[in-house]
Amino acid sequence: MNDSAIPYQDLRALVINCTLKRSPELSHTQGLIEASAAIMAANGVTVETLRAVDHPIATGVWPDMTEHGWEADAWPRIYQQVLAADILILAGPIWLGDNSSVMKQVIERLYACSHLLNEAGQYAYYGRVGGCLITGNEDGVKHCAMNVLYSLQHLGYVIPPQADAGWIGEAGPGPSYLDPGSGGPDNDFTNRNTTFMTWNLMHLARMLKDAGGIPAHGNQRSQWDAGCRFDFPNPEYR
Repeated sequence: MNDSAIPYQDLRALVINCTLKRSPELSHTQGLIEASAAIMAANGVTVETLRAVDHPIATGVWPDMTEHGWEADAWPRIYQQVLAADILILAGPIWLGDNSSVMKQVIERLYACSHLLNEAGQYAYYGRVGGCLITGNEDGVKHCAMNVLYSLQHLGYVIPPQADAGWIGEAGPGPSYLDPGSGGPDNDFTNRNTTFMTWNLMHLARMLKDAGGIPAHGNQRSQWDAGCRFDFPNPEYR
């Protein structure tokens, strides 16, 4: 429990599980998600988990793909859940040493909305924090995390220290995280990193919320388009 007297009860977290398995099939990634979610919930954070493959998310890089030929697209609704969250965690498995196709699709759809602006004229994801969880039984945790965290910061998320955690079993077709005898849920390295990641996400989300987000000067797309250059030399006035 939190003994620092810092309140987290007004924070919201969204965890998107990018497993390839539809509910109710067992997701090993969900097992690691629950370890992080339990820490947040114990400290009053409202945690919502979404399994992306359960929803008809269209392929594409526009906010609503029904406007581009798709019959259905769950992303506009999911995007509202993303905006409501102070903390976003993307979680998924390793396949062929890389992130799952579902993870890549979710990142593409986050990117599809990254040009939208908030009330201050900044990109919409400003003022939120991001992290990731990776599971598998082959090498690639750091490679996958590197891609996810780069993508999130590029879109406007703030990434705290040690914002990733993961578990991999013996290389090859060995046991997965929740399989009996895997050692996954008891792995000290994974549990430590998951705990540190979770607390760092909460700490930074608290700081940003208390500060009113990222200061809205020098990064407002709306002002740049209007001609403001924030001390960058303006060729019109040379």
